Amino acid sequence: MGAIRTPRDKWIEEGLRALAAGGPEAVRVEVLAQALGVSKGGFYGYFRNRAGLLEEMLDTWERAVTEEVIERIERDGGDARERLGRLFDFVGSSETRVTSAGVELAIRDWARRDEEVARCLRRADNRRMDYLRELYGAFCPDEGDVEARCLITFSLRIGDHLIAADNGPRSRTEVLAAVRKRLLSQ
Repeated sequence: MGAIRTPRDKWIEEGLRALAAGGPEAVRVEVLAQALGVSKGGFYGYFRNRAGLLEEMLDTWERAVTEEVIERIERDGGDARERLGRLFDFVGSSETRVTSAGVELAIRDWARRDEEVARCLRRADNRRMDYLRELYGAFCPDEGDVEARCLITFSLRIGDHLIAADNGPRSRTEVLAAVRKRLLSQ
């Protein structure tokens, strides 16, 4: 009986975990193999080198935070408000190793120093904003209002977990529910 290979996606997920923990410098074949409990030889059956892994990590992340999210939200149909409601619920509760806030922040930091990563990030951000524009535009006739709602929604996704401030007499959950209600109103 032959040895079972560590699946490709496990290498990518572990790479993204390492990226979130320590930036691109932390994504090392030997360290990933040790974390996965395997030898590094299996790595080269999937990736030509470390750069190949980094490229696939970015592709996986971009697809996960754009098309996979959009497909999931669109799957159940409904009007724009219903889809936005599902999007808020899904994004707020569906962090995986690929879509975690830590990975998002690590990619944003990496993009400041690497133009290829910056292009990937810009593409992902533009796709997410375009989707929000499509949804808000279905019930907001004012283009400026649509842009404001999109920016607030996207900013909350990226920055909510970075804000350490108290929310007065309300919990963060209550405040986010109030923001959601206002964003979905006419």
